[in-house]
Amino acid sequence: MQTPPPDPFVAEDTRHNLAGQPQLLQLRSDRRLGHEWDDWDGEPLENAGVFEEGTGLFFRLALLAAGAAAVLVGLALWLVTPRLAILWAPLPRVLWGSLALLGVLYLVWLGTVALALRSGRNPLPARLAEGGLLPWLMPRFESLGVRIGLSRDRVGNSLMRVFNALSISRARPGVRPDDLLVLLPRCLSKGAMQGAMEISGRYGVPLFVASRGRYARQMIGMRRPKCVVAVACERDLVSGVGDVAGRFPVLGTTLGLPDGPCKNTEVDLPNLELQIRTFLGLDSEAATVR
Repeated sequence: MQTPPPDPFVAEDTRHNLAGQPQLLQLRSDRRLGHEWDDWDGEPLENAGVFEEGTGLFFRLALLAAGAAAVLVGLALWLVTPRLAILWAPLPRVLWGSLALLGVLYLVWLGTVALALRSGRNPLPARLAEGGLLPWLMPRFESLGVRIGLSRDRVGNSLMRVFNALSISRARPGVRPDDLLVLLPRCLSKGAMQGAMEISGRYGVPLFVASRGRYARQMIGMRRPKCVVAVACERDLVSGVGDVAGRFPVLGTTLGLPDGPCKNTEVDLPNLELQIRTFLGLDSEAATVR
């Protein structure tokens, strides 16, 4: 009788089912998904995992979020108005006026963001833009987009375009190469990794391959850079920029995912180089999200 070939999915030292020894079965995978991709069904991604979305989607989601919040808060306020009037007669009018004022301020903020994108000048304080409020809103806009059936990745691409534009408009070019840190994911293809390393060597910029987000944060704490260029998928960028955006300028370069997430990913190397040159003060042209 011919002996069947060993199962490639079983660990080498467990193929011999000896008496008294446990038989441990293992599955090996060449892809280790990040937690942001827990919902991936294994199907190929649209457009080979390259997402292109303009800033218009950001503004549509921002208006939709404001409208939904106004309706919910207004309905709740309307329901409790009689009881509030018992506590203090002018209280309902004060709260309705405050709600209207918040709505006006939000629209003014949104209009200022649009003006900053068009003019390339950011008049907003950092905490009201890319250094605070925007990173806080981005995951919430992303969740809203998913709830109404939009692609999470396309929403993230639009959000990162707005974030990058505001970050560039405030950044002060001319930092030393040692003060800039480039963060790369472990899932880059060999060609993309080699290309990124060549760019890093060309400009003398430190480069760190982060297998997990906490390692990236640890390296940032050790190096204390003045600027960061982060290469990641839209999902990781949207969830991660809030950790550091309030401390120094950050630019995000998104990935192409031809083989799906977290495996053999690609990066737009010319745009990565442009973002590095922008921080180093070698280019006046604004880098994009791509």
